[in-house]
Parts: sequence; C-alpha cells; structure tokens
Amino acid sequence: MRRLGTGIGWRPEIADAVERMPGIDWVEVVAENVCPGHVPESLLRLRERGVTVIPHGVSLGLGGAERPDEGRLAALAERVEALGAPLVTEHIAFVRAGGPLTASPALEAGHLLPVPRTWDALDVLCENVRIVQDVLPVPLAVENIAALFSWPGEELTEGQFLAELVERTGVRLLIDVANLHTNHVNRGEDPARALSELPLEAIAYVHVAGGVERDGVWHDSHAHPVPSSVLALLTDLASRVTPPGVLLERDDNFPEPGELEKELAAIRGAVEEGEARAQGGLVSTATVVRGERGSRGREGVRERVGVAQAAVLSALVAGTPVPEGFDRVRMGVQARALAAKRADVVGKVAPELPVILGAGYRPAFLEYAQGRPMSGGYRLDALDFAGHLLRADLPHDAEARHALREWWLDRAGPAPRSQGPAKGRVARAARRVLLGRS
Repeated sequence: MRRLGTGIGWRPEIADAVERMPGIDWVEVVAENVCPGHVPESLLRLRERGVTVIPHGVSLGLGGAERPDEGRLAALAERVEALGAPLVTEHIAFVRAGGPLTASPALEAGHLLPVPRTWDALDVLCENVRIVQDVLPVPLAVENIAALFSWPGEELTEGQFLAELVERTGVRLLIDVANLHTNHVNRGEDPARALSELPLEAIAYVHVAGGVERDGVWHDSHAHPVPSSVLALLTDLASRVTPPGVLLERDDNFPEPGELEKELAAIRGAVEEGEARAQGGLVSTATVVRGERGSRGREGVRERVGVAQAAVLSALVAGTPVPEGFDRVRMGVQARALAAKRADVVGKVAPELPVILGAGYRPAFLEYAQGRPMSGGYRLDALDFAGHLLRADLPHDAEARHALREWWLDRAGPAPRSQGPAKGRVARAARRVLLGRS
C-alpha cells in the first residue's frame, strides 16, 4: 500500500495556508470542484513540490440502485488524469433515487445518505464498484459515511459489510474515524467492533474531522475542532495497523493556520500513541463474526433496493410519509439537515442570492424547499428558487426585487446576458442592495 503520510483537505479558502504549512505530504480535493482544464494554481504548485493530490468524489452514488452514470464516471477519470493522482476515492452512499428503475420521480438528496446493510444492498454496491473499477485508471478506495438514521432490518454490521465488500471486489477502504464516532452517538454502534471486523490490510488512508452534538445528535460538520473521542479512535486504529495516510478534513468555519497545524500535530500524536501501544502489546481485540446470507435471490435486487431508497428519499425531501420501521424523529432531523445543507450549497454556487436577500435568504429558501425536491443540481435549484420568489412578487423591497430579477434574467435564458452591459447592471443592483443594508 502506498505511503501517503499526513495530509489535509485542500479548499480554496485555505489554499495559501496549506501551501505554507510544514509537514504536509499530500492533499485531497473534492473531485467535482476541479475542472480538468483549469486546475487551481495552488494545486499545481503543490504538485510541482512533490505533494500528492488525490481527488475525492461525492456524486457517483455507488450505493444507489442505478448503475453509475457514465458521464459522472468519465468526469471523475478525467480529474484523476489531470491531477496525476495515484488513487481516487468515493463514498458508500446513495445520493439520488427514483426514476425509470422504480417508475417514480427522480430525486436528488444533495448529500450522502446511508445504504441499508443488507445482502441486497451489498450485491448492488459490489456490482457498482466493479463497474467503476473497470473504468478508472487508478485504484478506487471507498469511504464509510456518517448517518443520522438507521435502516430497519439490517443484516450485517458495518465491519461485516465492508469486509464482504473488500473480499468480493478487492476495493480499498478509506476509513473515516469521525464517521465511526458519529455512528456510535447516533446509532449506538460500537466503533471498536467495527475496527476489529475490518480487513485492515485494505485501508488506503484515514479521515479525521470534527463535528458538534446538538440535542443528542452528532452532526459531522467538518466545521469544528477534532474532538478527543475521534482522536482516541484514531489511536485505536493505529494500534491495530499503521495507516498509510491520515488526513484532516475541514470544510467550513476555517480557523487560523496555526490552529490547523495544532490539529495536525494532535493527529500525528494519536497515530504515534497507537503505534506505541502496538509495540507494547496493548492492542484491542474482539471476536470477528461473519454475516450469514439469507435465502433471498438476486433476481430483481436493483428494483428492491431502488424502491426502498426512493421511499426514504421521498420522505426526506418531498414530504411523503416516513416508511414503516424508521425512527420518525431521526428522519425529521435528517430532513432538516438536508434542507439546511441545500440552502448552504445554493448560497455558495449562487453567492449573489444571500447578498440580494440578506437575512431573508435562509428562511425564504427553506420555505421554498418544502415539498420542492431538488432534481437537477444546485445551479438549477438556485434558478428555480429565484424564479419562485419573483412569481410571488418577492422580496417586498423593490431594490432587492429588481436586483433578483436582473440576476435571474442574466442566467435563465438560452445564452447569458452577462456579456457587456447586463453584467454591470446585475453587479450594480446587487451592490446597491448590499450598501443599503450596511
């Protein structure tokens, strides 16, 4: 397994700081945020210095009932080539459901959702992983995700599920110890048991991140410091196997570079403590129990998984009833988290909207999102949101409404109006609204 060392998630907001940080051996970048023909200069400079860059995909939906989309898969392969990456990673999750397979409306989650740990879901995941492996020019590693809710009737533990996946496909694992902690708090799962059941030799690298607990629910925010509980899990893992690489993830609320460097030092220290425990023979042990497959056949497996996932996603984003057996309170927490995530991302892909609408942006978006599931990506979602407001003769402030109309007209037509005077009108209108609130 290739040795990576200590890394950090590269984000534009901290690009300069990452370039200056000592002891950074590699970085990870969200694959969908990189354009192959326009790789950020910061990443190019890091590569020239010998820093490895690994693309981390978020949109394939490997755990979804549909086969991986050929266009998304080709785009991921292009980013691998553009970054000269030795490895590519994705998530064990579904991000969309419905469509022709289930004869139901196509829906997008806008976020990673857990797959049921069942033999049916495992069959689908394994086939999807093999499809991706056949196309990508480098090895694939897949990540365990954090979850706010559990599926009823699961047949395997997380460790058993991952072990079966590796045995069948040979895929490598990206183990996120912060996600193990999240699932411990939210789903009562034993992270030590998960680690004991993993095929440790398949680990490509490890993620470490922070989160926050609210009302007994742990939110994997990637916007808070790494807690001691997550570092303890990293130490436990390192006492079992020396991880080829460990990476700090931070996606928002970025601290000063010095704070990030302290977190990286704490991560190194946790790994060293685990290695010391291994040398002293203080390694946690547990009995590994393999899952036993039921008698259900493979015929119609994608349809069965697809129907179940469509029902869950529809309850989360379209307001349909929660399927039987699910915790309605936790599903409500997940639904609100998805809506908040959707508002945040739309605000980033269309940053003019929060400027134009000010403090009214978030409540207006959350009201719009109720019963209006996303089906065409965040940019189309932003356009639809603006159109929805304009049809309702909102916002009430005439200046803001004019700025919103200019923004919408500049983007909703068959060709952008932002070639020449229109672009200036949009900028001036948004600027007047902003100055009027300052």
